[in-house]
Amino acid sequence: MTLTTSPAAPTTTVAGRGARIAGWTLTGLMTVFLLLDSVTKLVALPPVVEATTRMGFTAATVPVIGATLLGCLVLHLIPRTAVLGAVLLTGYLGGAVCAQLRVGAPLWTYLLVPVYTGALIWLGLYLRSSALRTLVRAG
Repeated sequence: MTLTTSPAAPTTTVAGRGARIAGWTLTGLMTVFLLLDSVTKLVALPPVVEATTRMGFTAATVPVIGATLLGCLVLHLIPRTAVLGAVLLTGYLGGAVCAQLRVGAPLWTYLLVPVYTGALIWLGLYLRSSALRTLVRAG
């Protein structure tokens, strides 16, 4: 099946433009949140190191966790690698859920925050990427 478009047809609809703006806004909010999280781990702030060691990780792993998060976030922000970045962030956040579950964190707050974050990451990507919206609708 071949899809053709008329040269006179607009390439961007108002709804598509609004979705992109909403998607980039949501992505920006998630970026600020995840960037702050990764930087606090990279500089090994004492409260962050203490919280991480209480979860059973060694202090030496805190900057590694921060660098991993930052790398995934950078991939997510580059349009060509955004889906790969979202997949990697989903894996990272899955590990966060596992770590929270292991220490018996409260369900609706600490345990599900990574799930909420992952859902917002994918929603932002879905809204900002017409190709992803097309792919999801075709499935």
